[in-house]
Amino acid sequence: MRLARGSTPRLWSRGAPAALALTALALTSSPATATTGAAATAAATATTASAAAVATGHCARLARVRVPGAERQRAACLTELTTAGTVASGHTDPADWAGLTPKDLTVPRGVPGIQIDGYFPDTSTTNTNHGWNHDAQFVLRLPDRWNGGLVVAGTPGNREQYANDRAIADWVLARGYAYAATDKGNTGLAFHRDGSAPGDAIAEWNHRLTQLTRAARAAVAQRYLRPPSRTLATGMSNGGYLVRWQLENHPELYDGGVDWEGTLWRADGPTLLHFLPQALRAYPRYAAGGEDAERARAALHAAGFPAGSEFLWPYHHQVYWDLTQRVYREELDPGYDGAAEAGTPYCAPGTPGCDADYDYAARPDEVRRAVAEIALTGRIGKPLITLHGTLDVLLPIGRDSDVYARMVDDAGRGRLHRYYRIEDGTHTDALVDAFPDRLRPLTPCHRSAFTALESWLTQGHRPPASRTVTRPAGADAVDLLTSCALSGRR
Repeated sequence: MRLARGSTPRLWSRGAPAALALTALALTSSPATATTGAAATAAATATTASAAAVATGHCARLARVRVPGAERQRAACLTELTTAGTVASGHTDPADWAGLTPKDLTVPRGVPGIQIDGYFPDTSTTNTNHGWNHDAQFVLRLPDRWNGGLVVAGTPGNREQYANDRAIADWVLARGYAYAATDKGNTGLAFHRDGSAPGDAIAEWNHRLTQLTRAARAAVAQRYLRPPSRTLATGMSNGGYLVRWQLENHPELYDGGVDWEGTLWRADGPTLLHFLPQALRAYPRYAAGGEDAERARAALHAAGFPAGSEFLWPYHHQVYWDLTQRVYREELDPGYDGAAEAGTPYCAPGTPGCDADYDYAARPDEVRRAVAEIALTGRIGKPLITLHGTLDVLLPIGRDSDVYARMVDDAGRGRLHRYYRIEDGTHTDALVDAFPDRLRPLTPCHRSAFTALESWLTQGHRPPASRTVTRPAGADAVDLLTSCALSGRR
C-alpha cells in the first residue's frame, strides 16, 4: 500500500528524546533548588556516567526499545549480528542476498547485540519472511559496541529486508554502526500489483525508507540514551535510487549517503524503459550471427551497452533484460499490453503487446506523469558519493550515473557530489566469480567510498575529485576483493 504523501507521522525530531529531556529538567535550577555551579557540574557528570552505564553491556535495554509506528516487532539478544551468526540463528535469509556478492567475500565476526525484526502497517502481503505474509518489514541491528552512527538501507531489485546483509550490513556492523533496512513495502516479481495507480509501488519505496529512518533514529536513542551522531543512507541498484531520492527530498534526516549504481528515473529519460527494449530487439539478431550480427552489435552499443561488455550479454539477456523490462513497464505503463500482465516473455518483435517493441516516447502523457512521480532531480541536500561500474549492462553507466552526475552539476549541487566510475565493474558482483580476469568487484569500492564519506563528514577531508577508478596493474582477484583506492583518471 502506498503511503499518502505527507501522511507519515513525525517519529523523530532533532530535539532530545524523552530520557534526555528528563535529565535536562532534573538539572535545571529553580529558586527553591538552586545549586552552585560546581554542584550542578558534579550532578551532570554523575547523570552522564549513570546513563552510560545503563546503555552499555550485552543487549542492554533490550526490553525498552520500541520502534515507533511498528505494528509488530520481535527483539532478540544475539551473540553475533553479522551473517557469521545470523544464518545459523535464523536472523537472516540467505535467499535474500544470493547472487549479490563474490563467494570469497570475508565475513566479519564478533558483533554481539540486539536485532529487532518487525513491520509497519501495510495492506500488501508479498513478503513471507517469518511467516508473517506482511509487507513493510524491517530489520534493525543495535551492536553492543556502538560508534554513534546509524546506517539505513533499502534493498536492491525487489528483494526483502536482508538483501544487503552480506554486501553492506556485515561490514558497517563490524565498524560499530547501528543498521536498519526495509523491504521497501512490496517485494517479488509481482510488486507492480501494489498500489492503486501506475508508479504507486515504486513511490512507496521512498516513503518506506523515510519512515524507517525516522523510526530507527528514535529506536537508537532509546537503546543508547542519545541520538545518532550521524545517519548515513546507502544501497545498490534500486537501493541506490532510494539514496538519491532521500538526499534530494529529505536531506534533514541524513548526514550523507553512498549511492551504489542507483537506478535513474526521469520523465524525459533516459530510463531502463528506453534502453532495455532496444536490447531485446537487437540481441537475438546479434546472437544468431550472420550478416545482421554486426549491425545488431552496433545497435546495442548505441543503446548504451559498452563495447567490451559483449561477454556479459548472454547472461543478462537470459536473466535480467526481458524480465526487468516487463515488470517495470507493467508498474509504470500497465495499459501497453492491455489486459495482459507484464507482457509475454521473450516475445518476437511484431507480437501484439511485445515489450521488445516498446517505445516510451510514443506512449501517452500519463506514462510520463507516472514516471515524474518517482523522478530524480539532482538537487541533493547532503554529501553524496556515487559509484558505478563501466561494464554494467543492466543499467549502462552512460545512460544512468553519467547522466545523474550531470543532473547534480546542473542543479548547482556539484560541491556535494563525488562520482567514481569503476573500471571493469558490472551490476552484480557475483559475476566476478565467473569472470575473475575480466571483472572487478564493486564491494571494496563501496567500502572505500563509505570511508571517504566518513572522513568528509567528520574531519572535513574532501574525497578525491570525481574520476574513473582504473584497475591496478598486476592486481589479481584477491587484491581486487580486498581493496579499492579511489584514484585513477580525472
